[in-house]
Amino acid sequence: MNPSWTAHSRRRHWPARLTSLLSTGLALACATPVFATEGGVGRPITGMQITPYAGVVPATSDWIVSFTSIYYEGSLGAEKSLPIAGTVSAGLNEHVVYTIANMVKTWGITAAGWNFASSFGVPVQYTSVSSFHGKLPDDHGTQFADIFFTPVVAGYHLTQTDHIAFSVQMYAPTGAYTTSRLANAGQNTWTFIPTIAYTKLLPKHDIELSVNYGVEFYTANSDTHYHNAPLSVLDLLALKRFKNGWGVGVAGGWIQQIGDDSGGLADLTGGARGHSVGVGPVLTWAGKISQTPVSATLKWINEFAVSNRPKGNAVELSVSATFK
Repeated sequence: MNPSWTAHSRRRHWPARLTSLLSTGLALACATPVFATEGGVGRPITGMQITPYAGVVPATSDWIVSFTSIYYEGSLGAEKSLPIAGTVSAGLNEHVVYTIANMVKTWGITAAGWNFASSFGVPVQYTSVSSFHGKLPDDHGTQFADIFFTPVVAGYHLTQTDHIAFSVQMYAPTGAYTTSRLANAGQNTWTFIPTIAYTKLLPKHDIELSVNYGVEFYTANSDTHYHNAPLSVLDLLALKRFKNGWGVGVAGGWIQQIGDDSGGLADLTGGARGHSVGVGPVLTWAGKISQTPVSATLKWINEFAVSNRPKGNAVELSVSATFK
């Protein structure tokens, strides 16, 4: 990093469009619906963890408020058996609408080239689960999901075009959960997600390349004694932006379960080790409304090459605003 690039010069060189889109990156990292791998999915949905400017933490002191809605529909084929609601079942359809209110505080502190932020989110989830063969009763409901928070996001500016950020996001078992239901918004586990994100900017062409990688570690479900194995989650994003504030690009993701699940019904499913790959288009906009920086992202991910997980599509719409 160039030592002469001080906090003041960083602030001076940040365009309004970048500041606005940064809010989305900080506010939405890893905020996704909560099925357990016990229910076949886990917290991540393929390609949904990556956001614009994922690796950038600004030097400014701001409050960033965002609202995000993710719609996911997927199916688990009749030939696949996974633990859910205290039993083992196959042939499931799942529909989820996961809506998040999230707040981020950037600290406005620069220490040896590092900048910092913190975030906190409260999600509400509509879940609908139905069975192909009618073995289990259909279930649906709208409930609070597990809250999530990131005490510290630490970002380092390698150069003016290369940025990296480190964080550990945490989910607390605060959402609605019972072993008698298929449609649980909560997971009944703590989850810890150490994450590294990197962003490369190509100013000459107004192109961004970002990558987000995290490993999700779960505690055991105290009610079912099922212990989800860690999940490796890789997400990629490439964006081309235009002078009118719009941007287009492509995003993709790869989720790979590391090891087998254990405890509870895990032995009956062979550990339920799963993976999925997905890719799809991204549309972004950044500008100002009444002098307030605002950004929006629309993303669609189609899953393929899926094993031991539901296979489907996810659509995300997020809007965020930055306040001084």
